[in-house]
Amino acid sequence: MKNYVKWIGGGVGWIFGGPIGALLGFAVGSMIDNTTGLQEYSDVRGGRPRTTTQDFVVSLLVLSAAVMKADGKVLKSELNFVKDFFVRQFGAEAAKDQMLTLRELLKQPFDLRSVCNQIRLNMPHPMRLQLMHYLFGIARADGVISQSELQIIEEVARHLGISHKDFASIRAMFGTDENSAYDVLEVEKGASDAEVKKAYRKMAIKYHPDKVNDLGPEVQKAAREKFEKVQEAYDLIKKQRGLK
Repeated sequence: MKNYVKWIGGGVGWIFGGPIGALLGFAVGSMIDNTTGLQEYSDVRGGRPRTTTQDFVVSLLVLSAAVMKADGKVLKSELNFVKDFFVRQFGAEAAKDQMLTLRELLKQPFDLRSVCNQIRLNMPHPMRLQLMHYLFGIARADGVISQSELQIIEEVARHLGISHKDFASIRAMFGTDENSAYDVLEVEKGASDAEVKKAYRKMAIKYHPDKVNDLGPEVQKAAREKFEKVQEAYDLIKKQRGLK
């Protein structure tokens, strides 16, 4: 449990204010009854520092809980899928602590709009896009994105200030048909070759891994995967059109 508290406390910035801080405090408080442990992380709040890796991951955990509860039940198979997802992204040791947090968050009701508003006000747009990519990945972990999961992710996107085009682009990254490639690049299928190339350059800049450089190698790894989806979409369109 000591390592768990250190994971929560180490470097956490704005997350301890607002509804997310309340949720996290309740989740940790339900697992430890030693006030020294609570004090270890509660004193790090001073000021409003930039978004840290812990801020990002806790935001991801809260939103993951919302997606998992979307259909009114949380299955063991879903927990296993999410655990595997976190292990792949952050490693086995970190995933243990993250799953402890997630299990407690799944027990707590919360106002999704308030949580998203806190994230939107404190987290830069590229990082919010990365959150959306994570949520689609988790929802798709069992092979199918259910309608209830999609509705929750759409609601999250609205509250996070994600545009319809950005939402459609990230959703398309989890598709496999020809139209998905155009959606990833946020361009119409009837666009000219020049427009496709321009769209690719724009998306390559928007989704470049350097945009989340402050969040460490684990998040950058996932950002590279998203960036590769843009490259794959462009390569597919080039192949179809015979472009060089």
